[in-house]
Amino acid sequence: MPLDPEYLQYPHRRYGMDHDRYDWSMLSDRNPVSWPNNNRLALWVNVCLQFFPLDQKGKPFPVPGGMTMPYPDLRHFTLRDYGNRVGIYRFLKAFDKYNVKPTFALNTRLAENNPYLLHSIMERGDEINCHGLHMDALHYGGQDINEESELIKRSLGRLRDLTGRDIRGWLSPARNESANTPELLAANGIDYFSDWCNDDMPYQFRTDKGLLWAMPLSNELEDRFILMENLHSEEAYVEQICDACDFLLQESETQGGRILALNLHPWMLGQPHRIKKLEQVLEYVTSQEGVWSASAGDILSSFCGQQP
Repeated sequence: MPLDPEYLQYPHRRYGMDHDRYDWSMLSDRNPVSWPNNNRLALWVNVCLQFFPLDQKGKPFPVPGGMTMPYPDLRHFTLRDYGNRVGIYRFLKAFDKYNVKPTFALNTRLAENNPYLLHSIMERGDEINCHGLHMDALHYGGQDINEESELIKRSLGRLRDLTGRDIRGWLSPARNESANTPELLAANGIDYFSDWCNDDMPYQFRTDKGLLWAMPLSNELEDRFILMENLHSEEAYVEQICDACDFLLQESETQGGRILALNLHPWMLGQPHRIKKLEQVLEYVTSQEGVWSASAGDILSSFCGQQP
């Protein structure tokens, strides 16, 4: 029996999608962009600097990459700490070797607890975004809006105080949000956020507090996702990113500039048996003609400057 036509009639029913957060469009139909110096591929390397509490509550769910054993799960806690004490410095050497301009998504609690690490990052002059308070302070559906509002204010306010910078970018812990998160971010001076991964290019995101920019950060090419969740080899990790680089460069020849977004974790790729794989990726991508390595904010600024 066919459905009653009224079944498909509801307030947000519309062409393309059933919400008004952003305008629906096909990537291939948009105005092409060109990166500085006529480059065709912007390389965005996003480094997640994270603090996982030893006594995580897991509300409303255990955060991916967090503690998995009964308290005190020192094995996983110290492994995450290894990334912030050892692995990150291998990252920095690799970035400098291949002239890569990284962006750091930083938990505010880590900035509070590890001033030496914060100083090292700030001394470089690289962009710092807020990665929430810590990895067990999640934003989620059903969360009291006042609780979430205070969490965002605390995370951003404290990180701005510690860095002396006007933090403009955001990445939620576990990339999880409530329906209120975008409005709260806009109300607290955030220009762009990276939680949604439904595109290859930036797009305007509507909120009741004004416009945000969504900067899609690929989950498919994330080191933790490929190695820990998909259980692929390190060699497969390198191959997948090189394939993505080749394809995006090819696509850019007819459709305009593209972004290769790599999300990295120093506790994962900063290990002595894996850092070579990151170096292989960086060497390959930066050796291609037409690649521009830049911070997320600089990429977005270049993109916005070309919009009608």
